[in-house]
Amino acid sequence: MVLSVSDALALARSAQAPGPDFPAGPATVRLPGEPLPVPSGLDRLLRLSLAGGRLRPAPSAGGLHPVDTYLLLGTGCGLPPGVYVHDPVHHRLHRHGSAPKPAPAGAVAVLGVTARRTVSHYGHRAWPLVLLDAGHAAAALALAGAPGVCLDADGRLLSAASGAQRALVAVQLTPVLAADALARWAARGSGGRLPPPDGPEVLRTAVGVLGELAASGDGSGTWQVARGPSLPDAMLLSRRSAPPGLTGLPPRTALARVLAAAVAASPEGLHWSMAVAGPRPGLLTGACASGAPGAARPAGTGRADAALQGAAAPDRAVAEGAGSAAYGAGTGHDTAAGPGRRRARDRAASGHRPAAGRGGAAEPGGVPLPEPAPAAGEPPLRLRRLASGDALPTLAHWAAGQGWIARAGAVLLAHGCPSDATPAQVRRDHLAAGYGIGHAQAVATSLGLHSRPVGSWQGADLGAALGGPAGRDWVVHGLALGRTTEGDEPS
Repeated sequence: MVLSVSDALALARSAQAPGPDFPAGPATVRLPGEPLPVPSGLDRLLRLSLAGGRLRPAPSAGGLHPVDTYLLLGTGCGLPPGVYVHDPVHHRLHRHGSAPKPAPAGAVAVLGVTARRTVSHYGHRAWPLVLLDAGHAAAALALAGAPGVCLDADGRLLSAASGAQRALVAVQLTPVLAADALARWAARGSGGRLPPPDGPEVLRTAVGVLGELAASGDGSGTWQVARGPSLPDAMLLSRRSAPPGLTGLPPRTALARVLAAAVAASPEGLHWSMAVAGPRPGLLTGACASGAPGAARPAGTGRADAALQGAAAPDRAVAEGAGSAAYGAGTGHDTAAGPGRRRARDRAASGHRPAAGRGGAAEPGGVPLPEPAPAAGEPPLRLRRLASGDALPTLAHWAAGQGWIARAGAVLLAHGCPSDATPAQVRRDHLAAGYGIGHAQAVATSLGLHSRPVGSWQGADLGAALGGPAGRDWVVHGLALGRTTEGDEPS
């Protein structure tokens, strides 16, 4: 059965459980030829962003890493000009194709995806996760120093330039890059029609949807400056998704920094807000210190402090939600089951929050943490209340029943992508959500916060929950935040 993008999106957002699992296939694309060392000019950038085995700096749903990296190396890049594939496990390059003559100067990474790895476990919920993963990979490159990112180039152009399957993102790797570089690489004509994949129908559907989304790009696309905090190499390598069970409300200043990082990184069109626990639970958004909006208001919210409708998910829904929604670098599949999950339900139902210290300018229950200087282009946000009420139990229900989210300190939310979104908007909003959350998680790490991306959302119509029209403002991605984890709570 062939599904349209809108039908596939509705299915991914539905409560229908995925399954059964099937073999994921190889961990990387087939890499012919002799492995070559990464040139010194690109070694640090790739090592701090995409290299490694199961534990890589960029997070991925279930640690399955569907993103493949193709490098278009022109003159002056340390290797003969040509197309190379990066082997992340061994941090080596394999030659994949020739370069145009004359070869343009500079280097570009094209990110393609092998959907089978993610679909093998997440089924019909997988292809949005693949898009989020591609956004995270682009963010990892930007945080490591890549100067430019393009999230909306025509995937057919990118595939022709690189030979990548279902190419979605281009990343500028060197300061110098010709304006027509992608078009010149694509003129080699290396792209071709891909045969349908072997495997179950759910895989063929996901591949078809991703192919349509890739083809929805706009020519050579729009390049944006890769904005992000300047972090030490050791911090970029050490950032990891914390295990489920994040607790403790972070300081208000830290939440503002995390939200600002996401807003500054992602293109216009996506909305950002922060659900918080504590004595005054609710949904926060941001405005720039100058008074200009820094994070768009969700559709349909007419009051500055509206009550969240249905914010307390039923205990049964939180305790017995189906499916898993693992999302983290080097993590296995979350099942959100067992005693820890029941504790989360019980504490959420009783309104109990872990005791926390006081300090500095922190929100009640927070502790002071060091604050890095804002990244270039990062707007200094002033948090303002968008809605009141404890939304975390509802978020736990929406996130495939992961009960631990009900007692998180806060959850950053990327939302938008209406039910009738065009394929181009579906692609843009999901890539931008992964890209923004990638930057936000790096800032959270620099502030000493524990964090965990949450990628799979079912029935998460935030706009309708805030009293607006249904189907206009859906949760696309999230980042759970806390000062501690369940195994490290203060006594």
